[in-house]
Amino acid sequence: MNIVVCLKQVPATTEVKIDPQTNTLIREGIKNVVNPYDTYALEEAIRLKERFGGIVTVISMGPPQAEQMLREAIASGADQAYLLSDRAFAGADTLATSYTLSLAITRKINECDLVVCGRQSVDGDTGQVSPQLAQTLAYSFVSYVDNIEDISEGKIRVRRMIEEGHEIIEAFLPAVISVVKGINVPRLPSLRGIMRAKNAAIPVLNAQSLDADPQMIGLNGSATKVVRIFSPERVCRGEKLPGDAEAQVDCLITKLRESGII
Repeated sequence: MNIVVCLKQVPATTEVKIDPQTNTLIREGIKNVVNPYDTYALEEAIRLKERFGGIVTVISMGPPQAEQMLREAIASGADQAYLLSDRAFAGADTLATSYTLSLAITRKINECDLVVCGRQSVDGDTGQVSPQLAQTLAYSFVSYVDNIEDISEGKIRVRRMIEEGHEIIEAFLPAVISVVKGINVPRLPSLRGIMRAKNAAIPVLNAQSLDADPQMIGLNGSATKVVRIFSPERVCRGEKLPGDAEAQVDCLITKLRESGII
């Protein structure tokens, strides 16, 4: 069974700066970590390999420093990794990102039975890449998976979270699933895994090696454009109430009565 896990490197802080020209995050000089939701996707893929056999391949689209994140994934139990890195990929929205990821899966990994993603990234926070990736690949898709019950006879049966509780979904393979954090507890890398990751070869794929359409990647391939990003100005039009807490409550009640609210 060939399993692909999509990982994303995200800023380890909420204090990020925006490039005024491109309206994209400035990632240089900021410590980055693996997207927390993606750690559950990686762990689940490794568990599936242990249950059903096969190979786990991790892929990520990002700057050169994302290679360290991929090595950590190999240390945890992934078999191989690919880094999709090219200036032409910069500024991609979810549509362009899913297109680029799909090229790596179809043109470099070739045989893929299951793609596992985290439910969303903590920076973009859209949850759109996994369904768009499934659409691009023409794979089945199930979101909010919190348990994989079985994989057999060309199908996967999972339990997914819904507002009213849970539902059981059976889908044909190949498929893309997005998992929630309740599905497992990610493991720590083993010493043997760390040693293997240190010497692992991680191919870097650019737009040319993927034979990507220039109009489908990066800013050119993005269906959405960020026109402006800014921090809203704090405006205080209220009135500071005098006295201690009890006096402030009495004053507030008086003002609400005068306004006809109560």
